[in-house]
Amino acid sequence: MHKVVSATTNPAKIQAILQAFNEIFGEGSCHIDAVSVESGVPEQPFGSEETRAGARNRVKNARLARPDADFWVAIEAGIDDGSTFSWVVIETREQRGEARSATLPLPKVILERVQAGDALGPVMSHYTGIDEIGRKEGAIGVFTAGKLTRSSVYHQAVILALSPFHNAVYR
Repeated sequence: MHKVVSATTNPAKIQAILQAFNEIFGEGSCHIDAVSVESGVPEQPFGSEETRAGARNRVKNARLARPDADFWVAIEAGIDDGSTFSWVVIETREQRGEARSATLPLPKVILERVQAGDALGPVMSHYTGIDEIGRKEGAIGVFTAGKLTRSSVYHQAVILALSPFHNAVYR
């Protein structure tokens, strides 16, 4: 059984990680240990590079907090070019896999508040009345009428970031 450290305690992110690992390595193939660690970037990262740096920093900090794992996984959400997206970074002792998620264009009224300094989660909670929306369906669930959720989009990116770990051609 793989010991996987999730560099977040966010249920939407943990669900995506667990589902992806079960699909790639088999049902019940992993145990997830969730740990809250710092990203080293602002609460609301802007741009692809700052967002990826946040995910890489979370993996590094999760490795320091829980060094005895087989995998360390971080998902960092950010804003880039008027859209929300995330970077997934997965590491073992030997290698790293990274993938960027699909993007969701944000409405002007939401984007303006985020660009003024508010994080997307609180802005969306205010807009929808859903407390801690970032730990639930997120903006993605709201603006896709529930066809996609924050977790489902993260799930795809985790699957992509796992590719180097089960395909020999990456080694």
